[in-house]
Amino acid sequence: MSIEVKDLLKVYGEQKAVNQISFKVEKGEIVGFLGPNGAGKSTTMKIITGYLEPTSGEAVVCGIPVGNDPLAVKKKIGYLAELNALYYDMYVREYLGFIAEIHEVASPKEAVEQVIDIVGLKLESKKKIGQLSKGYKQRVGLAAALVHQPEVLILDEPTSGLDPNQIIEIREVIRQQGKNKTVLFSSHILQEVEAICDRVIIINKGQLVADDKLSKLQTAETTQQAVVVHFKKPIETETLKTTLGNAAVERLGETMYRVTSADPETLSKQILEFALQNNNSIISLQTESRSLEDVFRNLTTNR
Repeated sequence: MSIEVKDLLKVYGEQKAVNQISFKVEKGEIVGFLGPNGAGKSTTMKIITGYLEPTSGEAVVCGIPVGNDPLAVKKKIGYLAELNALYYDMYVREYLGFIAEIHEVASPKEAVEQVIDIVGLKLESKKKIGQLSKGYKQRVGLAAALVHQPEVLILDEPTSGLDPNQIIEIREVIRQQGKNKTVLFSSHILQEVEAICDRVIIINKGQLVADDKLSKLQTAETTQQAVVVHFKKPIETETLKTTLGNAAVERLGETMYRVTSADPETLSKQILEFALQNNNSIISLQTESRSLEDVFRNLTTNR
């Protein structure tokens, strides 16, 4: 077990920033950690990394309780905080070498060159950090999190400030690192989470509201599911609606329709029977998955 959070509670005055949450993340998993602003994501990450103490409960990293030995835990973790604190007067290589020495890396120069290549900093590596664009500063922060080859990566908004091309490059870096590391990845860019993560954890108002495979979440937590059907010949919308028991029918094209029902499996059978009875072939029929944005809004709005 690389990360285990047990009944974690963090209280500020009368506010419960994190309220009795528990989850586990295994080696080789890239898990999206989501929630609205103020939900408790960054607080949880800071507790896991040993930067904050919980009010109660505990976090365990690579078998080490964080509260017992926070220094040992920090050696196991690469952490990119949401507020990427850097020394702007230092050169890129100088800064990464400094971080490598703090972590007592055996061959710091070699480690720095390797991580510069991994995150795509080679062209900017001779500059001072203060001269870099926001996107390249973010790459420096990611390089600093990777330079000591940690077992666990905690990434809080790692693609913040990156342009679309840079996002794709960093996405691939995270994906490659996730093959032999544990990655807990927070982002407000939900498309990024969909592209990188198979599993997501969602918290809202300090409480855990979802922890499952993304594919399962996209078909759960709702009483309505859409089926998209493409007929060979056009059909009157009202005729289809009446035949299917007054299901919600939306015409998407000349012969394509979205039908919404609480029972998509039964609905699909009804559509097939309708096509046979009306001598109208079906070109395609598929259940429409909800986007992560739909899932997120459903779980975090008005709760």
